Amino acid sequence: MRSWSKALVGGFAVALAVAGCAGSGSGNDSAGQTSAPSGPRTLTVWLMNGSAPTTLTDELHKEFQASHKDVTVKYEIQQWNGIQDKLTTALASNDAPDVIEIGNTQAPKFASENVLEDLTASTGDFNGANWLSSLKDSGSWDGKQYAIPFYAANREILYRKDLFEQAGITAPPTSREEWLAAIGKLKAKFGSDPDFQALYLPGQNWYTLLSFIWDEGGDIAKKDGTKFTASLDSAEAKAGLEFYKKLVEESGTKAPKDADEQTPEQAGIYGGGKVAMFVALPWELATAAKSDPTIKDKTGAFPIPSKTAGKTAPVFQGGSNLAVPANSKDKDLAKEYLKLISSDKYQAGFAKAGMIPGTSKDVSLLEADPINAAMAKASANGKAVPATPGWATIEAGQNPIKDLLTAYLTGAKSIDQATKDANDALNKAFSS
Repeated sequence: MRSWSKALVGGFAVALAVAGCAGSGSGNDSAGQTSAPSGPRTLTVWLMNGSAPTTLTDELHKEFQASHKDVTVKYEIQQWNGIQDKLTTALASNDAPDVIEIGNTQAPKFASENVLEDLTASTGDFNGANWLSSLKDSGSWDGKQYAIPFYAANREILYRKDLFEQAGITAPPTSREEWLAAIGKLKAKFGSDPDFQALYLPGQNWYTLLSFIWDEGGDIAKKDGTKFTASLDSAEAKAGLEFYKKLVEESGTKAPKDADEQTPEQAGIYGGGKVAMFVALPWELATAAKSDPTIKDKTGAFPIPSKTAGKTAPVFQGGSNLAVPANSKDKDLAKEYLKLISSDKYQAGFAKAGMIPGTSKDVSLLEADPINAAMAKASANGKAVPATPGWATIEAGQNPIKDLLTAYLTGAKSIDQATKDANDALNKAFSS
């Protein structure tokens, strides 16, 4: 789960011509109808390390096996490191697992290579009417649904309640203007300390940049069918970039302009006690508390504010999807498994565990925790990166949006040149 902000994808190392037999598993008869073989069967499920809580999966598998006679769930936890190559090999083989968890930036690549089962006709069985739109889109390709939403998370602003109070800030900001005003008050109160930072904001935190671009009405790329064309040179995208630069300059952040939020790990910087705010995922607070356990009680959260007062900015919604390999030998069982895990009962379980469930109706369960409540409030306005196989090479390599930020923030390039170069790099990746 914590690997969503990292590259989960890479090039395919196995020639997918091997997968020409995709869809020929024993779950289908010659007429294409689902048939359930008799006798003992094993359903192999691959979920990722750090995703579903063990207590939840234990209950899920017990219930599934109780309602499916002679079926055993073979549950295997996979590691994010190296999963791309492992999935590539497994999906092209005749011994594929039956249910897999994949990062939402992986789904279009696998779907376009015809190694995932088309689930379009079954979406109604999987709580499809309640799916979060950002996760639904990430699991679709060429008008068909190849993966269903599992769970997600989005960024929010974690802040020091005690420092806000001392600076005379009586409520969390609900607009960009109020956010900048809060930064001004924090600097006025604590600015004499040379180590103080009103906001820690690394130069390459491109997920945060996306919120500003989307809030302005811009986007990374425009879509035409299955084709995407980069649009970071639009007036709206440039306005989002300009606001990012304004935040960097006015906040007094000491974060490097040529590195992201993991270099150094921003939660550790916040835990040092000299930072009033940072844009983060909710669980980064636990990392910060390793440096100072008392910081948990001192920390609050609010959604990234919009330029429109009272609204939240759109947020990048990273997460995971569930899919059925085309070479699964037990597609009928796999779909029954997806039906159970996407049910209200288990989606509510994910929400109670602090994750945004794949279905929007249970998001309100996150509101019991003040840190998760901010994430829940913004989740309805979640968005995804372009659902194109070409995105695989972007995060796996040198992300052009990171390069854009560094070039513009350091003055190495003008905004026009920086956005043009980023567009060129993105378009090359989209067409690869």
